[in-house]
Amino acid sequence: MSRKPLLSSAVIVLVVGFLVLFIGGGARFAIGLTLKSVVEDFGWGRTQLGVAVALFQFVSAICMYIAGTMADRTSPRLVLGGGLVIAGIGIGLMSLMAAPWHALLLYGVVFAIGNGIASLIPVSVMVTRSFPQRIGLANAVVMSGMSVGQLVMIAALAAVLVAIGWRSVFAWLGIVHLLPLPLLLFAIPAKEKAGARHAVQPLHGLAVRETVRTRQFWLLLGVYALCGFDDFFVTTHLVAFAQDRGLDPFIAGNLLALMGLAALLGVIAAGAWSDRSGPAWPAAASFAARIAVFALVLVDQSPTSVTIFALMFGVTFMVTAPLTVPFVAESFGMRNLGGLTGLITMVHHICGGIGAYLGAAVFDATGGYDRAFAVMMASSIVALALALCLNRPPRLRFVKPA
Repeated sequence: MSRKPLLSSAVIVLVVGFLVLFIGGGARFAIGLTLKSVVEDFGWGRTQLGVAVALFQFVSAICMYIAGTMADRTSPRLVLGGGLVIAGIGIGLMSLMAAPWHALLLYGVVFAIGNGIASLIPVSVMVTRSFPQRIGLANAVVMSGMSVGQLVMIAALAAVLVAIGWRSVFAWLGIVHLLPLPLLLFAIPAKEKAGARHAVQPLHGLAVRETVRTRQFWLLLGVYALCGFDDFFVTTHLVAFAQDRGLDPFIAGNLLALMGLAALLGVIAAGAWSDRSGPAWPAAASFAARIAVFALVLVDQSPTSVTIFALMFGVTFMVTAPLTVPFVAESFGMRNLGGLTGLITMVHHICGGIGAYLGAAVFDATGGYDRAFAVMMASSIVALALALCLNRPPRLRFVKPA
Protein backbone atom coordinates (compact mmCIF):
# COMPACT_ATOMS: atom_id res chain seq x y z
CA MET A 1 0.00 0.00 0.00
CA SER A 2 2.86 2.40 0.69
CA ARG A 3 4.34 2.10 -2.82
CA LYS A 4 1.33 3.38 -4.75
CA PRO A 5 1.39 6.99 -3.48
CA LEU A 6 5.17 7.10 -4.00
CA LEU A 7 4.83 6.02 -7.64
CA SER A 8 1.98 8.46 -8.20
CA SER A 9 4.01 11.31 -6.71
CA ALA A 10 6.99 10.45 -8.91
CA VAL A 11 4.83 10.46 -12.03
CA ILE A 12 3.40 13.86 -11.11
CA VAL A 13 6.92 15.21 -10.64
CA LEU A 14 7.86 14.00 -14.13
CA VAL A 15 4.74 15.50 -15.72
CA VAL A 16 5.10 18.89 -14.03
CA GLY A 17 8.84 19.06 -14.69
CA PHE A 18 8.27 18.12 -18.33
CA LEU A 19 5.66 20.88 -18.78
CA VAL A 20 7.84 23.56 -17.18
CA LEU A 21 10.78 22.67 -19.41
CA PHE A 22 8.51 22.26 -22.45
CA ILE A 23 7.43 25.89 -22.17
CA GLY A 24 10.82 27.30 -21.19
CA GLY A 25 12.58 25.25 -23.86
CA GLY A 26 10.34 26.61 -26.59
CA ALA A 27 10.23 30.20 -25.36
CA ARG A 28 13.96 30.81 -25.10
CA PHE A 29 14.43 30.06 -28.79
CA ALA A 30 11.78 32.54 -29.94
CA ILE A 31 14.42 35.25 -30.27
CA GLY A 32 16.27 33.15 -32.85
CA LEU A 33 13.03 32.47 -34.73
CA THR A 34 12.16 36.17 -34.92
CA LEU A 35 15.68 37.63 -35.25
CA LYS A 36 15.63 38.41 -38.97
CA SER A 37 12.03 39.69 -38.90
CA VAL A 38 12.68 42.05 -35.99
CA VAL A 39 15.90 43.58 -37.31
CA GLU A 40 14.43 44.05 -40.78
CA ASP A 41 11.27 45.61 -39.33
CA PHE A 42 13.23 48.21 -37.33
CA GLY A 43 16.34 48.48 -39.49
CA TRP A 44 18.61 47.35 -36.65
CA GLY A 45 21.89 45.44 -36.86
CA ARG A 46 21.91 41.86 -35.65
CA THR A 47 24.37 42.86 -32.94
CA GLN A 48 21.65 44.89 -31.20
CA LEU A 49 19.59 41.77 -30.55
CA GLY A 50 22.77 39.74 -30.02
CA VAL A 51 23.54 41.91 -26.99
CA ALA A 52 20.08 41.17 -25.57
CA VAL A 53 20.68 37.44 -26.01
CA ALA A 54 24.07 37.71 -24.33
CA LEU A 55 22.53 39.60 -21.40
CA PHE A 56 19.76 36.97 -21.19
CA GLN A 57 22.35 34.22 -20.96
CA PHE A 58 24.26 36.01 -18.21
CA VAL A 59 21.22 36.93 -16.07
CA SER A 60 19.44 33.59 -16.50
CA ALA A 61 22.67 31.74 -15.66
CA ILE A 62 23.02 33.57 -12.34
CA CYS A 63 19.36 32.90 -11.56
CA MET A 64 19.84 29.20 -12.33
CA TYR A 65 22.57 29.03 -9.72
CA ILE A 66 20.35 30.83 -7.18
CA ALA A 67 17.43 28.52 -8.01
CA GLY A 68 19.71 25.51 -7.56
CA THR A 69 20.83 26.56 -4.09
CA MET A 70 17.20 27.21 -3.13
CA ALA A 71 16.20 23.78 -4.44
CA ASP A 72 18.77 22.18 -2.12
CA ARG A 73 17.01 23.70 0.87
CA THR A 74 13.30 23.82 0.04
CA SER A 75 10.54 22.43 -2.16
CA PRO A 76 10.90 23.79 -5.71
CA ARG A 77 7.13 24.21 -6.19
CA LEU A 78 6.89 27.93 -5.44
CA VAL A 79 10.30 28.60 -6.98
CA LEU A 80 9.14 27.17 -10.30
CA GLY A 81 5.74 28.89 -10.09
CA GLY A 82 7.27 32.30 -9.43
CA GLY A 83 9.71 31.82 -12.28
CA LEU A 84 6.93 31.02 -14.74
CA VAL A 85 5.01 34.18 -13.83
CA ILE A 86 8.07 36.43 -14.19
CA ALA A 87 9.09 34.78 -17.47
CA GLY A 88 5.57 35.12 -18.86
CA ILE A 89 5.50 38.84 -18.11
CA GLY A 90 8.89 39.46 -19.70
CA ILE A 91 8.35 37.49 -22.90
CA GLY A 92 4.78 38.70 -23.31
CA LEU A 93 5.77 42.37 -23.12
CA MET A 94 8.30 41.76 -25.91
CA SER A 95 5.27 42.05 -28.21
CA LEU A 96 5.34 45.81 -27.47
CA MET A 97 9.06 46.22 -28.24
CA ALA A 98 9.98 49.36 -30.19
CA ALA A 99 13.63 50.09 -29.29
CA PRO A 100 16.76 48.00 -28.63
CA TRP A 101 16.72 48.83 -24.91
CA HIS A 102 13.26 47.23 -24.67
CA ALA A 103 14.81 43.93 -25.74
CA LEU A 104 17.62 44.39 -23.23
CA LEU A 105 15.19 44.99 -20.36
CA LEU A 106 12.36 42.61 -21.23
CA TYR A 107 14.27 39.70 -22.77
CA GLY A 108 17.70 40.24 -21.28
CA VAL A 109 16.57 40.89 -17.70
CA VAL A 110 12.89 40.17 -16.88
CA PHE A 111 12.42 37.06 -19.02
CA ALA A 112 15.94 35.93 -18.13
CA ILE A 113 15.16 36.04 -14.40
CA GLY A 114 12.00 34.00 -14.80
CA ASN A 115 13.48 31.52 -17.27
CA GLY A 116 16.52 31.01 -15.06
CA ILE A 117 14.39 30.33 -11.98
CA ALA A 118 11.88 28.05 -13.73
CA SER A 119 14.68 26.03 -15.25
CA LEU A 120 16.17 22.57 -15.46
CA ILE A 121 18.12 23.02 -12.20
CA PRO A 122 15.23 22.91 -9.66
CA VAL A 123 13.44 20.45 -11.93
CA SER A 124 16.46 18.12 -11.99
CA VAL A 125 16.81 18.26 -8.20
CA MET A 126 13.10 17.43 -7.84
CA VAL A 127 13.38 14.51 -10.27
CA THR A 128 16.61 13.17 -8.77
CA ARG A 129 14.97 13.02 -5.34
CA SER A 130 12.14 10.93 -6.83
CA PHE A 131 14.31 8.62 -9.00
CA PRO A 132 17.62 8.14 -7.15
CA GLN A 133 18.38 4.82 -8.88
CA ARG A 134 17.86 6.01 -12.46
CA ILE A 135 19.27 9.52 -12.36
CA GLY A 136 20.46 9.71 -15.96
CA LEU A 137 17.36 8.28 -17.64
CA ALA A 138 14.85 10.08 -15.39
CA ASN A 139 16.52 13.43 -16.00
CA ALA A 140 16.72 12.70 -19.72
CA VAL A 141 12.98 11.98 -19.85
CA VAL A 142 11.99 15.17 -18.05
CA MET A 143 14.56 17.30 -19.88
CA SER A 144 13.25 15.99 -23.18
CA GLY A 145 10.51 18.52 -22.46
CA MET A 146 12.94 21.19 -23.71
CA SER A 147 13.41 19.32 -26.98
CA VAL A 148 9.71 18.64 -27.45
CA GLY A 149 8.96 22.26 -26.56
CA GLN A 150 11.43 23.42 -29.17
CA LEU A 151 9.84 21.10 -31.74
CA VAL A 152 6.16 21.82 -31.03
CA MET A 153 6.25 25.45 -29.94
CA ILE A 154 8.71 26.70 -32.55
CA ALA A 155 6.79 24.89 -35.31
CA ALA A 156 3.55 26.52 -34.13
CA LEU A 157 5.17 29.91 -33.65
CA ALA A 158 6.78 29.75 -37.10
CA ALA A 159 3.27 29.54 -38.53
CA VAL A 160 2.18 32.44 -36.31
CA LEU A 161 5.20 34.47 -37.44
CA VAL A 162 4.40 34.01 -41.13
CA ALA A 163 0.66 34.57 -40.68
CA ILE A 164 0.39 37.50 -38.25
CA GLY A 165 3.89 38.70 -37.42
CA TRP A 166 6.58 38.52 -34.76
CA ARG A 167 4.65 40.52 -32.12
CA SER A 168 2.02 37.78 -31.88
CA VAL A 169 4.76 35.20 -31.26
CA PHE A 170 5.78 36.96 -28.03
CA ALA A 171 2.19 37.68 -26.95
CA TRP A 172 1.20 34.01 -27.17
CA LEU A 173 4.34 32.95 -25.32
CA GLY A 174 3.39 35.20 -22.41
CA ILE A 175 0.01 33.48 -22.11
CA VAL A 176 1.43 29.97 -22.43
CA HIS A 177 3.70 30.48 -19.41
CA LEU A 178 0.68 30.65 -17.12
CA LEU A 179 -0.85 27.32 -18.19
CA PRO A 180 1.14 24.94 -15.89
CA LEU A 181 0.53 26.99 -12.74
CA PRO A 182 -2.61 25.14 -11.51
CA LEU A 183 -0.96 21.72 -11.79
CA LEU A 184 2.29 23.00 -10.30
CA LEU A 185 0.66 24.69 -7.31
CA PHE A 186 -2.05 22.14 -6.49
CA ALA A 187 -0.64 18.76 -7.53
CA ILE A 188 2.76 19.03 -5.81
CA PRO A 189 2.85 19.46 -2.00
CA ALA A 190 4.28 22.71 -0.69
CA LYS A 191 6.55 20.78 1.67
CA GLU A 192 8.01 17.31 1.53
CA LYS A 193 6.99 14.87 4.23
CA ALA A 194 9.30 14.68 7.18
CA GLY A 195 12.29 12.52 6.37
CA ALA A 196 11.19 11.97 2.77
CA ARG A 197 14.16 13.78 1.28
CA HIS A 198 16.63 11.90 3.38
CA ALA A 199 14.92 8.62 2.54
CA VAL A 200 15.57 9.05 -1.18
CA GLN A 201 18.69 11.26 -1.17
CA PRO A 202 21.30 10.96 1.59
CA LEU A 203 23.26 14.18 1.90
CA HIS A 204 26.71 12.75 1.26
CA GLY A 205 29.46 14.24 -0.84
CA LEU A 206 32.00 17.05 -1.00
CA ALA A 207 31.49 20.58 0.22
CA VAL A 208 31.64 23.31 -2.41
CA ARG A 209 35.05 24.44 -1.15
CA GLU A 210 36.41 20.90 -1.58
CA THR A 211 34.79 20.55 -5.00
CA VAL A 212 36.45 23.58 -6.54
CA ARG A 213 39.87 22.19 -5.62
CA THR A 214 39.40 19.09 -7.78
CA ARG A 215 40.63 18.60 -11.34
CA GLN A 216 37.28 17.05 -12.28
CA PHE A 217 35.40 20.26 -11.43
CA TRP A 218 37.52 22.44 -13.72
CA LEU A 219 37.35 19.93 -16.53
CA LEU A 220 33.55 19.95 -16.20
CA LEU A 221 33.45 23.74 -16.27
CA GLY A 222 35.57 23.76 -19.43
CA VAL A 223 33.35 21.21 -21.17
CA TYR A 224 30.14 23.02 -20.29
CA ALA A 225 31.55 26.45 -21.14
CA LEU A 226 32.51 25.33 -24.65
CA CYS A 227 29.24 23.43 -25.07
CA GLY A 228 27.20 26.56 -24.28
CA PHE A 229 29.39 28.64 -26.59
CA ASP A 230 28.41 26.38 -29.50
CA ASP A 231 24.78 25.82 -28.47
CA PHE A 232 23.56 29.38 -28.31
CA PHE A 233 25.49 30.56 -31.34
CA VAL A 234 23.62 27.96 -33.40
CA THR A 235 20.15 28.40 -31.87
CA THR A 236 20.33 32.20 -32.07
CA HIS A 237 21.54 32.40 -35.66
CA LEU A 238 20.35 29.20 -37.38
CA VAL A 239 17.06 30.60 -38.74
CA ALA A 240 18.66 33.82 -40.00
CA PHE A 241 21.58 31.84 -41.49
CA ALA A 242 19.20 29.45 -43.26
CA GLN A 243 17.27 32.39 -44.72
CA ASP A 244 20.53 33.98 -45.84
CA ARG A 245 21.31 30.74 -47.69
CA GLY A 246 17.99 30.89 -49.58
CA LEU A 247 15.56 28.89 -47.45
CA ASP A 248 11.97 30.08 -47.14
CA PRO A 249 11.28 31.81 -43.75
CA PHE A 250 8.69 29.17 -42.79
CA ILE A 251 11.03 26.30 -43.67
CA ALA A 252 13.93 28.01 -41.91
CA GLY A 253 11.83 28.42 -38.77
CA ASN A 254 10.88 24.78 -38.85
CA LEU A 255 14.54 23.78 -39.05
CA LEU A 256 14.87 25.14 -35.53
CA ALA A 257 11.80 23.13 -34.55
CA LEU A 258 13.17 19.96 -36.13
CA MET A 259 16.36 20.47 -34.14
CA GLY A 260 14.14 19.85 -31.13
CA LEU A 261 13.03 16.48 -32.51
CA ALA A 262 16.64 15.51 -33.17
CA ALA A 263 17.61 16.74 -29.69
CA LEU A 264 14.91 14.56 -28.14
CA LEU A 265 16.57 11.47 -29.59
CA GLY A 266 20.00 12.60 -28.44
CA VAL A 267 18.88 13.48 -24.91
CA ILE A 268 17.13 10.14 -24.27
CA ALA A 269 20.02 8.15 -25.74
CA ALA A 270 22.60 10.09 -23.71
CA GLY A 271 20.65 9.63 -20.46
CA ALA A 272 20.33 5.87 -20.93
CA TRP A 273 23.98 5.60 -22.04
CA SER A 274 25.18 7.51 -18.98
CA ASP A 275 23.37 5.09 -16.63
CA ARG A 276 25.35 2.23 -18.20
CA SER A 277 28.83 3.65 -18.73
CA GLY A 278 28.94 7.07 -17.08
CA PRO A 279 28.34 10.51 -18.61
CA ALA A 280 31.79 11.14 -20.13
CA TRP A 281 31.38 8.94 -23.22
CA PRO A 282 28.06 10.39 -24.48
CA ALA A 283 29.46 13.89 -23.92
CA ALA A 284 32.58 13.07 -25.95
CA ALA A 285 30.50 11.51 -28.74
CA SER A 286 28.38 14.65 -29.04
CA PHE A 287 31.43 16.88 -29.52
CA ALA A 288 32.89 14.51 -32.12
CA ALA A 289 29.65 14.82 -34.09
CA ARG A 290 29.75 18.63 -33.80
CA ILE A 291 33.25 18.75 -35.28
CA ALA A 292 31.93 16.86 -38.31
CA VAL A 293 28.89 19.09 -38.91
CA PHE A 294 30.79 22.36 -38.42
CA ALA A 295 33.31 21.09 -40.99
CA LEU A 296 30.43 20.29 -43.36
CA VAL A 297 28.89 23.76 -43.19
CA LEU A 298 32.30 25.39 -43.66
CA VAL A 299 32.74 23.46 -46.91
CA ASP A 300 29.20 23.61 -48.30
CA GLN A 301 26.33 25.97 -47.42
CA SER A 302 23.72 24.76 -49.87
CA PRO A 303 20.15 24.39 -48.52
CA THR A 304 20.69 20.62 -48.30
CA SER A 305 23.86 21.00 -46.24
CA VAL A 306 22.25 23.61 -44.00
CA THR A 307 19.39 21.17 -43.34
CA ILE A 308 21.80 18.31 -42.57
CA PHE A 309 23.77 20.62 -40.30
CA ALA A 310 20.64 21.62 -38.35
CA LEU A 311 19.47 18.04 -37.85
CA MET A 312 22.87 16.58 -36.97
CA PHE A 313 23.73 19.42 -34.61
CA GLY A 314 20.28 18.93 -33.11
CA VAL A 315 21.16 15.36 -32.13
CA THR A 316 24.00 16.76 -30.01
CA PHE A 317 22.05 19.76 -28.73
CA MET A 318 21.02 19.46 -25.04
CA VAL A 319 22.91 16.16 -24.71
CA THR A 320 24.95 17.59 -21.84
CA ALA A 321 21.83 18.82 -19.98
CA PRO A 322 20.75 15.43 -18.53
CA LEU A 323 24.42 14.54 -18.00
CA THR A 324 25.01 17.40 -15.55
CA VAL A 325 23.34 15.62 -12.64
CA PRO A 326 25.21 12.28 -13.20
CA PHE A 327 28.49 14.17 -13.58
CA VAL A 328 27.95 16.02 -10.29
CA ALA A 329 26.50 13.04 -8.39
CA GLU A 330 29.34 10.69 -9.40
CA SER A 331 32.12 13.23 -9.04
CA PHE A 332 31.08 15.21 -5.95
CA GLY A 333 28.09 13.45 -4.35
CA MET A 334 24.55 14.63 -3.62
CA ARG A 335 25.24 17.07 -0.81
CA ASN A 336 25.20 20.21 -2.99
CA LEU A 337 23.52 18.80 -6.10
CA GLY A 338 21.41 21.86 -6.90
CA GLY A 339 24.11 24.41 -6.20
CA LEU A 340 26.82 22.63 -8.19
CA THR A 341 24.60 21.81 -11.17
CA GLY A 342 23.42 25.43 -11.07
CA LEU A 343 27.01 26.69 -11.02
CA ILE A 344 28.05 24.52 -13.96
CA THR A 345 24.94 25.46 -15.92
CA MET A 346 25.55 29.12 -15.11
CA VAL A 347 28.96 28.90 -16.79
CA HIS A 348 27.36 27.07 -19.73
CA HIS A 349 24.83 29.85 -20.25
CA ILE A 350 27.22 32.77 -19.75
CA CYS A 351 29.50 31.33 -22.43
CA GLY A 352 26.39 30.72 -24.54
CA GLY A 353 25.72 34.46 -24.41
CA ILE A 354 29.26 35.10 -25.64
CA GLY A 355 28.68 32.68 -28.53
CA ALA A 356 25.38 34.34 -29.48
CA TYR A 357 26.95 37.80 -29.43
CA LEU A 358 30.03 36.63 -31.32
CA GLY A 359 27.86 35.31 -34.16
CA ALA A 360 26.04 38.64 -34.47
CA ALA A 361 29.26 40.65 -34.33
CA VAL A 362 30.96 38.47 -36.95
CA PHE A 363 27.96 38.78 -39.27
CA ASP A 364 27.74 42.55 -38.94
CA ALA A 365 31.51 42.86 -39.51
CA THR A 366 31.90 40.42 -42.42
CA GLY A 367 28.42 39.90 -43.87
CA GLY A 368 28.51 36.16 -43.12
CA TYR A 369 29.04 33.48 -40.45
CA ASP A 370 32.06 31.62 -41.86
CA ARG A 371 34.58 32.88 -39.30
CA ALA A 372 32.16 32.14 -36.47
CA PHE A 373 31.67 28.56 -37.72
CA ALA A 374 35.45 28.10 -37.76
CA VAL A 375 35.69 29.28 -34.14
CA MET A 376 32.87 26.92 -33.13
CA MET A 377 34.62 23.98 -34.78
CA ALA A 378 37.82 24.78 -32.89
CA SER A 379 35.92 25.03 -29.60
CA SER A 380 34.34 21.62 -30.22
CA ILE A 381 37.77 20.08 -30.76
CA VAL A 382 38.95 21.43 -27.40
CA ALA A 383 35.71 20.29 -25.72
CA LEU A 384 36.20 16.76 -27.08
CA ALA A 385 39.69 16.63 -25.62
CA LEU A 386 38.43 17.80 -22.22
CA ALA A 387 35.51 15.35 -22.24
CA LEU A 388 37.88 12.45 -22.90
CA CYS A 389 39.77 13.47 -19.75
CA LEU A 390 36.63 13.13 -17.61
CA ASN A 391 37.27 9.59 -16.46
CA ARG A 392 34.48 8.12 -14.39
CA PRO A 393 35.18 8.68 -10.68
CA PRO A 394 35.28 5.68 -8.30
CA ARG A 395 31.85 4.80 -6.96
CA LEU A 396 33.14 4.38 -3.41
CA ARG A 397 34.43 7.88 -3.17
CA PHE A 398 31.87 9.11 -0.62
CA VAL A 399 30.76 7.76 2.71
CA LYS A 400 26.99 7.86 3.22
CA PRO A 401 25.66 8.81 6.63
CA ALA A 402 24.47 5.95 8.77
